[in-house]
Amino acid sequence: MASAAFTLNRAEVVDQNFIALCRQHGGGCGMQPRRPLDDPLLRDTPDLTGRVLRELFESQIISRHLDLITRALRRLNRTFYTIGSSGHEGVAVLGRVLRNSDPAFLHYRDGALLAERSRQTPNVDFIRDTLLSFMAARAEPISGGRHKVWGSVPMCVLPQTSTIASHPPKSVGAAMAIERTRRQGRRAQCGAFGELPTDAIVLCTFGDASINHSVAQGAFNTAAYATYQNLPVPVLFVCEDNGIGISVHTAPGWVQASFSNRTGIRYFAGDGLDLVSAYRAASEAANFVRSARRPALLHLRTVRLMGHAGTDPETEYHTLEQITAAEALDPLLASARLMIESGFMTGPEVLELYEDVRRRIKDTSDALGDAAQLTSAAEVIAPLGPHDAAAVAREAARPAAPDARLHAFALDSTPGFLKSGEGARLPENQPPRHMAVLLNWALRDLLAKYPEMSVFGEDVAARGGVYYVTAGLSARFGLGRVFNTLLDETSILGMAIGAGHLGMLPVPEIQYLAYVHNAIDQLRGEACSASFFSNGQFPNPMVVRIQSLGYQKGFGGHFHNDNSIAALRDIPGLIVAIPARGDDAARMLRTCLALARVHGRVVAFLEPIALYMTKDLHETGDGAWVCRYPAPDQHIPLGEGALYRWDGSAFSAVGVDGRREPPDSVGEADDLTIITFGNGVHMSLRAALELRRTHDLRARVVDLLWVSPLNEALIEQQARACGRVLCVDEGRRSGGVSESILSLIAERCGGAVAVARLTGLDTYIPLGPAANFVLPTEQDVVRDAVALCGANRRATQPGAAR
Repeated sequence: MASAAFTLNRAEVVDQNFIALCRQHGGGCGMQPRRPLDDPLLRDTPDLTGRVLRELFESQIISRHLDLITRALRRLNRTFYTIGSSGHEGVAVLGRVLRNSDPAFLHYRDGALLAERSRQTPNVDFIRDTLLSFMAARAEPISGGRHKVWGSVPMCVLPQTSTIASHPPKSVGAAMAIERTRRQGRRAQCGAFGELPTDAIVLCTFGDASINHSVAQGAFNTAAYATYQNLPVPVLFVCEDNGIGISVHTAPGWVQASFSNRTGIRYFAGDGLDLVSAYRAASEAANFVRSARRPALLHLRTVRLMGHAGTDPETEYHTLEQITAAEALDPLLASARLMIESGFMTGPEVLELYEDVRRRIKDTSDALGDAAQLTSAAEVIAPLGPHDAAAVAREAARPAAPDARLHAFALDSTPGFLKSGEGARLPENQPPRHMAVLLNWALRDLLAKYPEMSVFGEDVAARGGVYYVTAGLSARFGLGRVFNTLLDETSILGMAIGAGHLGMLPVPEIQYLAYVHNAIDQLRGEACSASFFSNGQFPNPMVVRIQSLGYQKGFGGHFHNDNSIAALRDIPGLIVAIPARGDDAARMLRTCLALARVHGRVVAFLEPIALYMTKDLHETGDGAWVCRYPAPDQHIPLGEGALYRWDGSAFSAVGVDGRREPPDSVGEADDLTIITFGNGVHMSLRAALELRRTHDLRARVVDLLWVSPLNEALIEQQARACGRVLCVDEGRRSGGVSESILSLIAERCGGAVAVARLTGLDTYIPLGPAANFVLPTEQDVVRDAVALCGANRRATQPGAAR
């Protein structure tokens, strides 16, 4: 063995330790006659032959040398990532016992697993692809140079960044989706990989520190709870237990104590430092999951070598004795001894293999040279927001088959339907209804249109949701497509991500906007990053319906009246839609599902609770806020807003997208543009009528409808149309939509447009009437509009004070 003299370069020590071991076996038993490689190692493992062991060993060596070279290249500024797999090479057995058609969500220390799995896919050059990934090269086949991720389309490995424990929820969702699609007579489709076998299982690997994360615990609980109800969840969890997370040690025995007797999850254990033990345990665990269709956890002992990453000063929390003790447990040393002592290889042959792999990796690195990287912001962000407007429009306008629509609306219990009437029993033949009913009808229409669509969340099935928006859907489409979930937002969104990855069209419901924040990383770190880190090859389409915003009467408080959407608008690639009327809600929902289906987009569809049942606008009983159900070929394109102008008797709306100003139907100019969304639309239209009647001010109202991404051309167009803009934003003053709108107007229009904004205050919303003190009101809109117009008029008069 190499000297244990202190050096910060532990990679060199680990490398020399292996070479020294091989040289120690350069004679004697190391030179004994060769045992045939096709011989099984042991009688009870007939499939574990010398040839299989040699391939597993080679995969371990490949992973090790990739770790070594990336650290060397980092010093030359040719690579940018040094979290390695050293010490975890025992997971190579998982690359052997699972198929490359088993979707995999992997730990960042799984290089050996992928090296072995690549043997099932001869067209994959694992060494080249991994080096390109380390180099953030544009030619890297999974992320296109956006990050170092383990991922591969041919190997069905969905890319993961180095986040902690955020991927188990979607792994559970994917496992459940395999079974749901099978029961629906279809096969799961995994992104660009394609169709999966019906007996596929999902692999989810992570470190021991991750099991303590609440997100991982939620995933384990969801899998166990589903199993407890006899629902199939074919997921193999693998805990790679090296006993430490960065510098924090896991209590010895904790993983076993946590899982060995856990209800609903079968526990298996193996020694990842011993290929034979690891292979046996992995085979048994994988066979159990595949045959029983139930979850299992494989607990593999590993060791961490060379610190957490290349930049980790391990000596700050470990002594030299502790470091060298870990290095003595190196699984490559154990594998080398196994090959030599079993007679399958000699010491010199082991060393020759080791050095041959080193040369292959070095030659590949030299051939790649300074691989070209991304060269523009446009290249970087390309996978975030794909949008073929024509393709989305065709899909959104495509109605369900006529017989499917008749089936969807055939039940007498369809909410809001008259028992008799003219024409076919279809929603467009019904009288006007409020938003909650029109959303229910739109969901029915879409479930009829998309057999792969499912609706799920808390209370959505028999009860039909807290506000009955999903009433009757489970009775019509069955509990396989409309079902209740655990009261855990992380699990709900994780299930949706996994389902989307496997070809389903999930529409999860989050009961209140405030509860999204319990699980925001499932949107930020997982759902919306998938296309980015897979270069669009593994999208996970989903439309998240969220009961949202404030102004509920007789109910509420912070968690039921939440006006904060800043965290959603901050997520790259996430579309945020907020309808204010029932007909707009139906048309927008069609567009959202089309965006998900055509481009794999993730959409947050915020439904204003206070407008669900609203029927009137200006006067009690006027029925001006109920709408007829729009024909199934109608939709509202992404970014298109609605412009309300006075037509001589009322405010009427036209669609407007910023490309041209709609013609003036009444020949009068407007004094003011009110830009708003959600509850602000209803409030601002009431205020606009008061402005006409009492203050002789003519206001137009723009409903943005889509608040992320904002339609910048529309905002500029409508700002310039009147020269004055009042932005009515029911969100908080800090981080609200109004900040972006006013900044945009200042950038695009300069001093040519006078602006003001009315927002909620930076506070949680209190219970009862006190909410009116911190949210915009109709009277506030009138007051601020009069002030803006008055100040602007004075400012433009000769000699006026400024």
